[in-house]
Amino acid sequence: MEANNIDIISNVIIVWIPVFTGMTEDIISLEFPVLLPYIEVMVRKVTILFIVYLFLNILNLFLIDKAFAYSNTRRDFDQVLGEISDRKNNSSNYQFTASYKADLSDGYTAEIKPGDARAANLKAFLRKYNSDLYNHTDKIIEVSDKYGFDYRLLPAIAMQESNLCRVIPDNSYNCWGWGIYGTTVTRFDSYDDAIETVGKGIKDNYIDEGLVTASAIMAKYTPSSKGSWQHGVNTFMKALE
Repeated sequence: MEANNIDIISNVIIVWIPVFTGMTEDIISLEFPVLLPYIEVMVRKVTILFIVYLFLNILNLFLIDKAFAYSNTRRDFDQVLGEISDRKNNSSNYQFTASYKADLSDGYTAEIKPGDARAANLKAFLRKYNSDLYNHTDKIIEVSDKYGFDYRLLPAIAMQESNLCRVIPDNSYNCWGWGIYGTTVTRFDSYDDAIETVGKGIKDNYIDEGLVTASAIMAKYTPSSKGSWQHGVNTFMKALE
């Protein structure tokens, strides 16, 4: 198929040679009978080189686009970490205080009290970073209470894995990197479906097995991480204090 395409392009170029030279193919054959086969070979080579050049340029543009997207994601991620660091150094920035156990070293279990500010706190956080999860705040808290872990854990993992759903596979609603391995992508029907499934999975596969800290969860959730995942999750959870 590729050879046929090259032949077609070569023939087109040969047909247009007379247009630019003012010479018909018959004249070329008469005046340069020996050169005509070489001209045809040369045209074929030029055509192949042009196709290769075009392919490499398209590939180059694709790689540049991917690098640019990664750079933007990394920049946004660093910006979030910087803002969180500023908030930690200036306690006056904390507008909401939820009632839960704040010592992360003891694991992700929450002390829930009526009228606490968890929903308002989480909405403010998600609005600040323009996350699609903003309208699913109640679902996050509901699932966290249902499975008995700190409500900050799901958004913290989502921030670490996808910058709060900004970078996820198309039509997946998967902000948590859940069941994503190489070319395998787990897709959900909605964000609520994803929150329920991931919440239950964290309860069954991590909390119930005694993996109740970021470092313990990281060893199973993302074994290749050398500590950055744990640091990110703990940092984002502290930002929600």
